[in-house]
Amino acid sequence: MAGKLLLSTAYLPPAIYFRLIRDADTVSIEREENYIKQSYRNRCRILSSNGILNLSVPVTKGNMLKMPVKDIRIDWSKRWLQVHTRSISSAYGRSPFFLYYSDNLFSIYNKNHRFLIDLNHELMLECLKLLNINKCINYTSSFKAPGDNPDDYRYKISPGNEPEFISDPYIQVFGKEGFVPGLSIIDLLFNLGPDAAMYL
Repeated sequence: MAGKLLLSTAYLPPAIYFRLIRDADTVSIEREENYIKQSYRNRCRILSSNGILNLSVPVTKGNMLKMPVKDIRIDWSKRWLQVHTRSISSAYGRSPFFLYYSDNLFSIYNKNHRFLIDLNHELMLECLKLLNINKCINYTSSFKAPGDNPDDYRYKISPGNEPEFISDPYIQVFGKEGFVPGLSIIDLLFNLGPDAAMYL
């Protein structure tokens, strides 16, 4: 694929997100759309000892249906940060590359970002760096409704509507009952380290 890729902002999204970025000519991330609940904009999926675990960044309520995603604030009154760091550590603490990557990842959390889009941006840049993907990431300045653009993935990558993405199975810490696809990019990074890019 090559083209003018358009993505939504996403919280530690699945590998397909980064594969699309790698293969695109240009990359733009939507910041003017109205916020969409129950999407990868504020949630990711990891593999824990009890199976797939959804981690969600809580956001302040307000009138979210009419609020641009760029204005969505993280709700720091909730204890989500401890839950996320503890859950990630529990799920991946025994993975081969957790010790190499977790400090940088967790240091981003400790910046206490006010806006969801800023947290997502920094986490995305860290993952791109670990995957050795060097792309200029732009953000939209106005909203354009979905049309016939085949490179518009804003609403195609979601927990209930994954684009077709075939990944070779790899060893997962809690993948005893078989390989689990569609997890957050950190599953790939913590388990494969520098080899993660080859699986995109």
